[in-house]
Amino acid sequence: MPKMKSKRALMKRIKITKSGKLIHKAAYTGHLAPNKTTKQKRHLQKPRQIHPTDAKRVRVLISQ
Repeated sequence: MPKMKSKRALMKRIKITKSGKLIHKAAYTGHLAPNKTTKQKRHLQKPRQIHPTDAKRVRVLISQ
């Protein structure tokens, strides 16, 4: 049986830090942006870490 391929779409959305943490961009940033407060938009600009419980499943998908 051949090797499983990595999920390319997911790999484009996630960066792995030197310490091995998974970083992604926040959702809810573009659509209907004028309705959101400046504070909300500013906080959504920051990259965020994937929760450890989800990181386990994501690692399987990107390392196949």
